[in-house]
Order: sequence, then structure tokens, then C-alpha cells
Amino acid sequence: MTEHASITRFREALTTAGGEGEIRILPDSVHTAALAAEALGCEVGAIANSLLFDGGGAPVLILTSGAHRVDTALVAETTGPLRRADKDFVRTHTGQVIGGVSPIAHPAPIPTYVDPWLQQHPVVWAAAGHPAAVFSTRYDELIRMTAATELTVA
Repeated sequence: MTEHASITRFREALTTAGGEGEIRILPDSVHTAALAAEALGCEVGAIANSLLFDGGGAPVLILTSGAHRVDTALVAETTGPLRRADKDFVRTHTGQVIGGVSPIAHPAPIPTYVDPWLQQHPVVWAAAGHPAAVFSTRYDELIRMTAATELTVA
């Protein structure tokens, strides 16, 4: 079976960034943080959701714990106004589709903010460029690879 091109691009970006995580392909039915956590055998809080927002035409990436929902009003105090990005905006700025947006492997750097709640978990899981692919990482590695700023999001 051939690996999907978006996973191959992600794998190359992970290697270039010095990431040490494992990439896993999950069943197609795993489309929420809770289902991913169940499939991986971890807490839902250890799932890092990569949510791309439209910050007045510029992308803003929020990496939040699967245990949280982003409070856009709270986050906007730091980032400026945010609105939900549509599928075309997401694909243009990440090269990936909604549900598979990874923290890295984008065509250009994206301002990124990370939920400090994720540091409670020794292993964090995030999308690997495709809706069925995830990778493991550590909080410090995630910060280093994304140049993210810590920000309380919930």
C-alpha cells in the first residue's frame, strides 16, 4: 500500500525538524479527539488539536488539548480577531485538509499558539497531515518544531 502524499510530506518535515515521534495510521472512523484517544489508548487531553483560524486574512494556528474548546474571545485578546477558517483557507495555508492539519509541514510558517495544558502529558498526539494519520511528540519538542507561543486557550 502506498503512503498518501500528504503523510509523506509530513514525514519529511518531521525529519527535517528533528522530530522523534512515531507516525500511526488510524481507522477512518477516528474523527474526533475522543475517538483518537480511545484508538491510541491515551487520555483525550493528550490529543493536540491543530485548529487553523482566519485572523483577518492571515492564518493563526492554535494547538489545543483535546480536553478543551478554544475560547476565541480569550485568544483574540492576544492574536487579534479570529474567525473560523473555511476549507479553502485551510488548504491554501497548510497544504492539508480540515481534520488532518498538522502542527508542521505547511507551505510557509504560520503564527502558532499552544495550549499549556498539553504539557501535563509525557506523550502528545497530533495530526500528521492527513485525517487518518497522527504522530507522537513531547510538549517541548512540539514547541521547538512549531516556534509556538504558550497561550491559555480555554
